[in-house]
Amino acid sequence: MRRTVVTMPGDGIGKVVLPQALRVLEAVGFEANYVHADIGWDCWTHEGNPLPDRTVQLLKEHKLGLFGAITSKPKREAEAELAPQLRGQGFTYFSPIVAMRQLFDLDICIRPCRTFPGNPLNFVRRQPGGGFEEPFVDAVVFRQNTEGLYSGIEWLDPPPPVRAALASHAKFKPFVNIPGEDLAVGCRVITRAGAFRIALAAFRYARKHGYGSVTVCEKPNVLRDTSGMMEDEARKARESYPEIDLRFTNIDAQMMWLTKDPEKYGVLVASNLFGDILSDAFAGLVGGLGFACSGNVGAEVAVFEPTHGSAPKYEHLDPPIVNPIAMILSAAMLLDHVGENARANAIRDAVAAVVKEGKVRTYDMLRMPGGAEAIKRGAATTTQLTDAILQHLRVPVLA
Repeated sequence: MRRTVVTMPGDGIGKVVLPQALRVLEAVGFEANYVHADIGWDCWTHEGNPLPDRTVQLLKEHKLGLFGAITSKPKREAEAELAPQLRGQGFTYFSPIVAMRQLFDLDICIRPCRTFPGNPLNFVRRQPGGGFEEPFVDAVVFRQNTEGLYSGIEWLDPPPPVRAALASHAKFKPFVNIPGEDLAVGCRVITRAGAFRIALAAFRYARKHGYGSVTVCEKPNVLRDTSGMMEDEARKARESYPEIDLRFTNIDAQMMWLTKDPEKYGVLVASNLFGDILSDAFAGLVGGLGFACSGNVGAEVAVFEPTHGSAPKYEHLDPPIVNPIAMILSAAMLLDHVGENARANAIRDAVAAVVKEGKVRTYDMLRMPGGAEAIKRGAATTTQLTDAILQHLRVPVLA
């Protein structure tokens, strides 16, 4: 079946790396129609909406998306960059990728963080007797994608009904007399249904891919009710997967342990903010955000994206210098999602071959500062790295 994929380059280097992923998808034999959709900062500044209705309608219709990157700025900067005729009209910037996740209930976020042997950016550990070892990291973070602190429920100068509700809690007593303009409040929202679904998805993945454990990374000793609910629902989800170990760690301790023995972890589960932090930390052990892919999956719609930002300072460099691997691996995740596993594995194998060979490396892989000078110092361009992946690509023969 020929599918239609909604392509959303967005801002900055999203416009650079997404076309490279499309080159790889075409070369591996994935037959699809690609429909461009607008999203991001330009839409905000000119329309007051970074996620236009026309893009929403395309996703509703085709249910499959590839996303590049977006630029987000604090409230005052966002307001200042609106077109003059839109200022003071009540427009409020909200991250379009977060809005997209909530609108389509893309509550399951999957972020694989796996070592590519030969990557000079891989985590290494000093051995007690001297020398170094490079453990193989194969962690997959399942992040609850629509709740938690990213739910967007915040107030600066909370209105009287909100203050009254907060005042009913004994822990709010120290803040009762703080003037409204000096008080900002955000809500961490966890639901049983959301917590159960993300835990269940993690166990399903662990069984399917042969992982022996699922680790819940929360903070129940402080966030007793919200993190406690995450842990309770993970216990319920585990009832159907008795062969898989269920472990619990505090998120702060986990951040220390993953830099000591990251190879001990398989599938990990966390609420929205904790999952975001955890996945970036693990990504740093396997090459950084240039290798960090992800999928946002709901019951009907799925959108795949690299987890790096828009890095606008690199958008207009000619030739481009940014690493396209995270975007290409996100495209491979899209293939997995639609059942094209052989093609997805062919892409990952080609990436692995290029990394191991070590002849073509972008500036980040060479530990160079970014900028135009990187090419003169021997770094590969974005296009050259994609070319190398295409040269190693072995298109599977499918029955």
